[in-house]
Amino acid sequence: MSKLDNNPRSLAVTALTRVKNGAYSNLQLNQMIDQASMSQRDAGLMTTIVYGVIQHRMTIDYQLEPFIKNPKKVADWVMILLETAVYQMQYLERVPKRAIFDESIEIAKTRGHEGIRRFVTGVLHQMDRVGINDPADIDDPIKRQSLIYSVPKWLIKELNDQLGAKKAISVLESINHPANQSIRVATDQMTMADAKAALDEEGYQVNDSQVAAEGLVLGGKPANQAKLFHDGQITIQDESAMLPAEAMHIKPDMMILDACSAPGGKTVQIAGQLSAEDRGQVVALDIHEHKVRLVKQNAKRMHVDDRVVTQAIDARKIQDVFEDQTFDEILVDAPCSGIGLVRRKPEIRYEKQLKDVQSLAKIQLAILDAVAQKVKINGIITYSTCTILNQENRDVVAAFLADHPDFESQRVETARDLKSDRATDYLEIYPDDFDSDGFFIGQFKRVR
Repeated sequence: MSKLDNNPRSLAVTALTRVKNGAYSNLQLNQMIDQASMSQRDAGLMTTIVYGVIQHRMTIDYQLEPFIKNPKKVADWVMILLETAVYQMQYLERVPKRAIFDESIEIAKTRGHEGIRRFVTGVLHQMDRVGINDPADIDDPIKRQSLIYSVPKWLIKELNDQLGAKKAISVLESINHPANQSIRVATDQMTMADAKAALDEEGYQVNDSQVAAEGLVLGGKPANQAKLFHDGQITIQDESAMLPAEAMHIKPDMMILDACSAPGGKTVQIAGQLSAEDRGQVVALDIHEHKVRLVKQNAKRMHVDDRVVTQAIDARKIQDVFEDQTFDEILVDAPCSGIGLVRRKPEIRYEKQLKDVQSLAKIQLAILDAVAQKVKINGIITYSTCTILNQENRDVVAAFLADHPDFESQRVETARDLKSDRATDYLEIYPDDFDSDGFFIGQFKRVR
């Protein structure tokens, strides 16, 4: 076995290389932590480095650029190794520089060859001697913010235009903070008090969510190690992601459509409020068969599969599948750019372009158009996204209501009465509001 097999810095390089090739950072980290024999401290260091490098990649690469003459000739893993070293030097104050240099050079030597070792050694020592560029010195304000916060220029411009400079900066400063570890308690199975007591007994630090009534914020160790998780009494879900189902007006005997359901977090949340005895049911759709299987697995784990029916279908094509006025309520948790998730999935910021946002807005509106006649008169459609951009949120709501005079906007209400002083019916949650994911929720009532 190589001495690097369980080395957190080497594993961070491996994880980051896989993320660069298309893997999701959170899933990759979970997999590697499960497979490697690491202490909790080492797992924490690896996680910090992986998320930190992705969050600050544009800043780090800007600082590395003067020291690498031919970046195209540098192997991906070598460049990533250098990024991990710069991240640790710049952002981890408690890690000694000597340890960063020694470990990075050893990884270069063991994973590569003598030439790579010399190259990495030379770059690190030159940076140490010369010093690195500070993006705060850049004159152009958009470029400066882009490199300080490691966010593409198009997104900087959109946030400034839509939110104003002060709020945009607040959002940008918040997205590189670590994400809270939050769980939802299946209150159809146990009380919040009992869940808190059980988690406390297992050694978790437990705090009530200030966002969601069924939410708890945990510290101490991964939530998926809890007995309650294995017993299907809690599920890992962001606090903001609990709000769309919480805001719905669910009764035990309702027939509900979850039009874009995978991986099923909101489906099982809805199902927990339904009664199989009263023939309550949630029909969960997703365009991909393999994602429908995830919904089924989720429903079974959380003991609500007797109230969940799944179907692999594009929600835009349900016209001939269900009769008009079939459902009491409909949830459209629409496919979106995911910009509200950048704290939890930091690579999203580099993967999306403005044209993607505009294209997704058309898909979102098409899904709403397709499901509109499937809700009963006086029934409500809840529309949600995990993005913070107007094109996919406010603009979609306005377009839907303009095209559907048989629907009226409804005020979104949550158990914690979030943003009670807002002037809008829809609810916007930004990453800096409650240190949760960014989310949007709008509701429309069918009046005729």
